[in-house]
Amino acid sequence: MTLSWRRLRPGRRASKDLQLGEPADVEMELTIPNHFRCPISLDLMKDPVTLSTGITYDRQSIETWIEAGNLTCPITNQALTCLEPIPNHTIRKMIQDWCVQKKSFGMERIPTPRIPITSLQVSEILSRITTAAASHGQKQDDCRDLVRRIKALTKESERNKRCVVASGTGSVLAAAFASLSSSQRQNVAVLEEILSALTLVFPLDGEACSYLGSAASLHCMVWFLESGDLSHRRNAALVLKETLSSDHQKIDALLEIEGALEALVKLIKEPVCPTSTKASLVVMYHMVNNNFTSSLSKDKIKERLVEMGLVSLLSEILVDAERSICEKALGVLDGLCGSKGGREKAYHHALTMPVVVKKILRVSDLATEFSVSILWKLCKNEGREDGGVLVEVLQVGAFQKLLLLLQLGCAERTKDKATELLKVLNIHRERLECIDSMDFKALKRPF
Repeated sequence: MTLSWRRLRPGRRASKDLQLGEPADVEMELTIPNHFRCPISLDLMKDPVTLSTGITYDRQSIETWIEAGNLTCPITNQALTCLEPIPNHTIRKMIQDWCVQKKSFGMERIPTPRIPITSLQVSEILSRITTAAASHGQKQDDCRDLVRRIKALTKESERNKRCVVASGTGSVLAAAFASLSSSQRQNVAVLEEILSALTLVFPLDGEACSYLGSAASLHCMVWFLESGDLSHRRNAALVLKETLSSDHQKIDALLEIEGALEALVKLIKEPVCPTSTKASLVVMYHMVNNNFTSSLSKDKIKERLVEMGLVSLLSEILVDAERSICEKALGVLDGLCGSKGGREKAYHHALTMPVVVKKILRVSDLATEFSVSILWKLCKNEGREDGGVLVEVLQVGAFQKLLLLLQLGCAERTKDKATELLKVLNIHRERLECIDSMDFKALKRPF
């Protein structure tokens, strides 16, 4: 197989051919030598490495092959005695020299690849981080520099990131964060770096989440949510979401921290970025739907969030939110509508009904499920049929949407609620069709 580029001949040579009366062949073909091409991808190798079988491949291609569970050489089919490929500096230098020679054809010299980090090197850095963190701030600068080193290595390549994550970096950083959180004001700089580094090694394991779920760690993250700059607030929200998503029992501890709910609502009211908004919504979703929290505590949480104006905020966000944010916002709104105060706020907000109905069959199956659940809670209102609510729901086209939903099919739980809603709405439908627009408006509930 021949792999080639076609490039215009330099103008000076073409002009000379024209002066000599020769036809100007303005296209030339460049062929890559076979031993410069990766046997897997057939592309020019950028980081040639050799396996224990003696065959050279491009690092990215062969690592992908090994990560897929293949333990043999793709060419010889021999079993690999060592899964760690060795850099082939000779071939790499030959390729670089060839690229320089073919510069006139548009070839660019491949950069010299960085040597990937090993698990032993990562373990050494992590050991030093643990030692520095145990000094309780006396080696804060050393700890911060080491964490920055870990961040730089993680960002350098996907291979480095996998190596860093596999070495248990998340647990070590989380333990350091918990240790230094007891004196957060003295260790702000290093705590900021650790939070930033933790966001690069998601998902965190159970041990890491256990450290981050400590009272000192949660207080520190809330403090960053309240008083940190934009990037620190984002990082704190992401780490908090990761911690609570894996251990819902930590939610009670978070709720006992003064200012935690206000800080989370602030991320929605004054968004930093879509990522932090999603993280805040996920945390609040766990709060209002947490099975580990007593029903009394859950009701108090909902009341506090409703008093902070969260129902109105969510209704406004849903107007033009992207899919992921829309799903999470509907999930939180569904939880809030499980309380009397949440329903009352939803009744009195002009956007709630129209935007919830609009999201049915428009975003995703999950969003549709949440939307139907919200309508069901608002219309049933704990068994009492509120005529004004039903009028508004019919007016914004919920009846037709629910019929279409049942025709297309949906989850059993959503189907049951949609069927019950249709029965209730159908009772009022004939009556409303006989009323003119002025009388129709008069039926709506008082505000």
